[in-house]
Amino acid sequence: MATQRYSVTPHPIETLLTWVKSGEIAIPEIQRPFVWDATKVRNLLDSLYQGYPVGYLIAWRNPSVRLKDGSTSSGKRILIDGQQRVTALMAALLGQEVLTKDYETVRIRIAFHPVEERFEVSNPAIQKDASWIPDLATVFAPDASLTKLTREYAARNPDADQDQISLVLEKVRKIINNQVGIIELAEDLDIETVTEIFIRVNSAGASLSQADFAMSKIAANDTYGGNMLRKAIDYFCHLSIAPEFLPRIEKGDKAFAASEFLPKMRWLKDVNDDLYDPSYTDMLRVAFTSEFRRGKLQDLVALLSGRNFETKQYEETVAEEAFARLKTGVLNFINKTHFDRLTMILRSAGFVTAGLIRSQNAINFAYILYLRGRAEGMPAADIERLVRRWYVMSLLRGRYSGSPETAFDFDIRQIETRGLATYTDSVIDAELPESFWTTLLPQEMDTSSASSPYFLVYQAAQVKLGDLGFLSRDITVRDLLLNRSDVHHVYPRNHLKGQGLTRGRYNQIANFVLAQSEINIGIGDRDPKVYFAELADQCNGGTRKYGGITTADEMRANLAMSCLPESLLDGDIPSFDDFLEQRRKLMSQKIKTYFEGL
Repeated sequence: MATQRYSVTPHPIETLLTWVKSGEIAIPEIQRPFVWDATKVRNLLDSLYQGYPVGYLIAWRNPSVRLKDGSTSSGKRILIDGQQRVTALMAALLGQEVLTKDYETVRIRIAFHPVEERFEVSNPAIQKDASWIPDLATVFAPDASLTKLTREYAARNPDADQDQISLVLEKVRKIINNQVGIIELAEDLDIETVTEIFIRVNSAGASLSQADFAMSKIAANDTYGGNMLRKAIDYFCHLSIAPEFLPRIEKGDKAFAASEFLPKMRWLKDVNDDLYDPSYTDMLRVAFTSEFRRGKLQDLVALLSGRNFETKQYEETVAEEAFARLKTGVLNFINKTHFDRLTMILRSAGFVTAGLIRSQNAINFAYILYLRGRAEGMPAADIERLVRRWYVMSLLRGRYSGSPETAFDFDIRQIETRGLATYTDSVIDAELPESFWTTLLPQEMDTSSASSPYFLVYQAAQVKLGDLGFLSRDITVRDLLLNRSDVHHVYPRNHLKGQGLTRGRYNQIANFVLAQSEINIGIGDRDPKVYFAELADQCNGGTRKYGGITTADEMRANLAMSCLPESLLDGDIPSFDDFLEQRRKLMSQKIKTYFEGL
């Protein structure tokens, strides 16, 4: 028979709130935004008042840790499911302020109507209406007297039945005697099991990631500055998207503003670059993998808990060292020089807009490589070349698209063993042999996804090689991408639709070129036979219909830049399938030329 990995115990809400106040239960997300709206808080109180169940809470006890003096300290419980419910109760019943998703501190006031026995979100009209108690927290205040509350209410509402009001207020007060079931998970469970239990119990079906567990461990720690580190990670990610948020941190979180972290991220206030907007998962991956030379975030969770991988024991010194190293990793991540260099390297590889960035994990590993190169004292130019080549290789081969953690872990351990340059060079050689460019890549480009990594890398190649837009005399692909380009179908969409082709056929990436919108509009739905004949005429002194190119040599050079067969200008218009096949080969060769120049 399987052993039970948890216990279920009912506890009165009052006990639960006492535990949270005393720190016996840690709500790791309490520093993170409270995302419920006030009406959900009202509904929760109404359910409790009616005696309805409000679901289980899930707590996971931290392992007991051996302290430096040889004694052991039993771990506190971390609440991993039910944070919003408990925060709602703290807010409504104890009057505690909560942090909104805009990182503003607010009071959620729930009003109560004793005659109608009705809860409502407090508002100015209710506050002026004598028949309401505008803030329920006054009923639950430690020094609140039911007799006094009843007397004051009756004085404001002479028609009210004083005995009835007293009974109703007493019933409200008894909400905190309601039992809530706490599922306590054994401390020795691994993350996979905890995640599985969480998903099965959580009716919303939301899943917890390894990063969520890591963030919970960090936030629940107040011995080694975990709580402040947690905020540093959160605030940096928020500021990178909304720089205007800085004054709110300075005003609203004085402790953080006085810490060593805020000055190191203040540079974000002047940044409006969205090439790399990291989430806390991205930041943890990079900080952890670059600093600990491991790729699996469950290892970080174990280390932050104090797990000694050699002795299989939990020790305080291990946790202390893990927090110190993670802090170093986070400070390296948020360092302006490092962050700017990374985005500069991506730009120098032709990835000039956020629209060309699809794989966050490929960037994360590029950043890890950059930080490792710096730590090893590698010359800047060598780091840049290595990071550019690895990033493009990982996009072309989908290296981090399946299970990124496993790939991160494998790569970082190999780098540790074999050395950064040796390992990365050997992988690139193995992943991109000559047959990749001549056979595999053209086959892989048989796709109609405009966000396909091959089409994104192709556009970056055009940027890096300084190509002009399709039929443009002066406007480059870089200009088009940075302003507004049209993806033009060489064999126009409606022309192909008219021949009965489906979307997956006419939207092949090998049918796409980047063009100015006026050129795209000018060509419209014309048959390629028609508009290429007009282009040939334009180069022989005829009417200028599309763009400003008027010589055959210039036109041929332009077609070559867009990987189009020059024979199109001679009236040699292949069938659509033959055209796609020819163009995929030409596009593959362009990407190869580009890659060799990185």
